[in-house]
Amino acid sequence: MSSTVHTDLAPAAIGPYSQAVVAGSFVFTSGQIPIDPATGNVEAAGIEAQTEQVMRNLGQVLRAAGSDYSKAVKTTCFLADIGDFATFNGVYAKYFTGKPARSCVAVKDLPKGVLVEVEVIAEI
Repeated sequence: MSSTVHTDLAPAAIGPYSQAVVAGSFVFTSGQIPIDPATGNVEAAGIEAQTEQVMRNLGQVLRAAGSDYSKAVKTTCFLADIGDFATFNGVYAKYFTGKPARSCVAVKDLPKGVLVEVEVIAEI
């Protein structure tokens, strides 16, 4: 059996999906982009600030599911420009200190023209 996760401390889903789903002892987050949950807009400019906002959003979703960054087992990261990889990695490393498995790819476009999106699978 699975259940959906919702917190007002992270951006609401902008489509027909949940912020996350808990299935068994794992939480699967939807990809988070750098939307400020207070305004519903992308306020952060640049890869560093956008990545920080994504990490804050993910932290809130994980917390609402009863998990946190230390329990992450897999992340998938999407960058609009692979040239931002080093800067993205610097911010990412502050949060995912347990070094979960990861895929990181550059994509043509991301929703709302953002520079980064990250999704997480974590233990509860």
